[in-house]
Amino acid sequence: MRQQTRNVEQKARQVAADPWVEKLARFGLVAKGIVYSIVGILAAQAAFGTGGRTTDTAGALQTIVTQPFGKFLLALVAVGLLGYMLWQFIAAFLNPDNKGIFGRLGSFFAAVIYAGLAFTAVKLILGTGGQTGGNATQDWTARFLAQPFGQWLVGIAGALTIGMGFYEIYKGFKGKFREDLKWQQMDRNERNWATNLGRLGYAARGVVFIAIGFFLIQAARLSNPNQARGFGGALAALAAQPYGPWILGLVAIGLIAYGIYTLVEAKYRRIRTA
Repeated sequence: MRQQTRNVEQKARQVAADPWVEKLARFGLVAKGIVYSIVGILAAQAAFGTGGRTTDTAGALQTIVTQPFGKFLLALVAVGLLGYMLWQFIAAFLNPDNKGIFGRLGSFFAAVIYAGLAFTAVKLILGTGGQTGGNATQDWTARFLAQPFGQWLVGIAGALTIGMGFYEIYKGFKGKFREDLKWQQMDRNERNWATNLGRLGYAARGVVFIAIGFFLIQAARLSNPNQARGFGGALAALAAQPYGPWILGLVAIGLIAYGIYTLVEAKYRRIRTA
């Protein structure tokens, strides 16, 4: 049995070492950057009163499919999301970067999330619809609340999400994201742009994650899944605060910056698959 496991792992590493896996991962970063940019642009339009709406990554996919040649464009994005999913699964199970347990768990959950997003893209292409992120968050929260110790589970998830949000802000402030880039291959101007975009982008993501975590804790405390909010719901909640349009506008600009930074990553990210 142990030998069979080793053989499977060896075969998986051989597949992961194929150059096409890295190309798919980079294409996945492009797709991720496009999706986040659309979320940010729509939120910025909503904040500045020029249309748009607060939405999540699934809502960004819905926006793509309504454009001219939308299904073709969304199919390309779906392929990219699958490539990103594959890369994150490799990072979680084969661990070519020698990450710790939390890093591997983070990669695993990222793979699951982007697998779901790719599935949503396929459903939109086929015309079978797709569930919005807010409803999905509330549905999953309701399922967990129905389990033994469900309130504790949802509360812990909220606390972890808040912790992740503060880590995103810390990562942006310290510029730790630069460790993942091929820094020596970038000129001074590219380094400055990457640093500024990354800092703004990670800070914005951190703010949204903190808001999501807060609503999860509220859902746990009140045992009410309707209190939970996904990415789009968190943005809408920010817009409802005093000076909400300004807050939403700043976060939206940060999300656009994160999308552009992810496009930079597509070229300069260190990607190890074996």
